Amino acid sequence: MNKLSVCTIGITGIIVLGLSNNTLAADIAAGEQIFNANCAACHAGGNNAIIPEKTLKKDVLETYAMNSVDAITTQVTNGKGAMPAFGGRLEAEDIDNVANYVLSQAEQGW
Repeated sequence: MNKLSVCTIGITGIIVLGLSNNTLAADIAAGEQIFNANCAACHAGGNNAIIPEKTLKKDVLETYAMNSVDAITTQVTNGKGAMPAFGGRLEAEDIDNVANYVLSQAEQGW
């Protein structure tokens, strides 16, 4: 493999990684907008207005095994207990964005 091929592969990798990070940031931003429009009434600031002990804080999400995109996506899509299902109101991509936003905020401490 010559130097030009190695350089091209390296630049391509940097571009792909750069685009991936921009996409992730856009997804989080979209998730924040969707959260504010659909979830903040009950979950403002990562709290829970209906069941105060079941917040969206990192330690609580871990306690209830809700600390993954899959778990949050399932909860948002299907609802559970007092939480209504949003699967009929939001697109799957929107729900995924919200789940990623919630996890990112939990990691940052809301």
